Amino acid sequence: MQIKNVAVIGGGTMGNGIAHVFAQSSFDVVLIETKQEYLDRAINTIKKNLDRQAQKGTITPDVVTATLAHIRPSLKIEDASFAELVIEAVFENMAVKEEIFGKLDKICRPETILASNTSSLPITAIAAKTKRPDKVIGMHFMNPVPMMKLVELIRGIATSDDTFAAVNETCLKLGKTPVEVNDFPGFISNRVLVPMLNEAMYCLMEGVATKEAIDMVMKLGMNHPMGPLTLADFIGLDICLDIMNVLYEGYNDSKYRPCPLLKKMVQAGYLGRKTGRGFYTYESK
Repeated sequence: MQIKNVAVIGGGTMGNGIAHVFAQSSFDVVLIETKQEYLDRAINTIKKNLDRQAQKGTITPDVVTATLAHIRPSLKIEDASFAELVIEAVFENMAVKEEIFGKLDKICRPETILASNTSSLPITAIAAKTKRPDKVIGMHFMNPVPMMKLVELIRGIATSDDTFAAVNETCLKLGKTPVEVNDFPGFISNRVLVPMLNEAMYCLMEGVATKEAIDMVMKLGMNHPMGPLTLADFIGLDICLDIMNVLYEGYNDSKYRPCPLLKKMVQAGYLGRKTGRGFYTYESK
């Protein structure tokens, strides 16, 4: 199947980034949200990011105009029916995702591929809420989507070779590097990354070192671009906790137990950059 038309469900940090890269690669995109204010924010973010690319000289002003022209905002999930590929990019809640996939299964044509941008939830379980599990796949983009090359392509137990091939080819057209992953909790990226962040939190909680020292060791000693606690703030501590819970419950292994400090900070509403306070404080949200 040749994919030309794409629908993105959710215009948050990941959703607007996904819409951005597809539109910039000349796909026609409908970006679907539940409220007009969310749509306006998503389009403004895309425009701001495109303008930044133009200022840096990586794209021309004509590309900015053309990219925005390829995006159609919508408040109706029914508008996903035109697409050959639908990508769900809402928050990490299994019940919400299952409900969305159930609706999409009824709305979309039988040949339409349904993908989830989930960072850790099981694709097989999501696919089971549809009558087309062979056409359901995980497309885990990295944040920030316009900058990061990797896309984890997660095969559920029923994902067909044709579905994988079509999505793999589409990722290459975006200039991304797709990597095939089987359906296990956390996939590869978050199964490796988030427990490392969790361990850094244990080091802080146990008084092994200050947050600055922990981050400095990993930056200078391991050549990481940012320290683990800074990165956790950037990702969102609530998201880190969600992923650790998925790993802990999925593998039933104590090595994935979420750090009590992480749980306490999420309870307090200290979620990182997006709230202005996490392991560090930030002047603006």
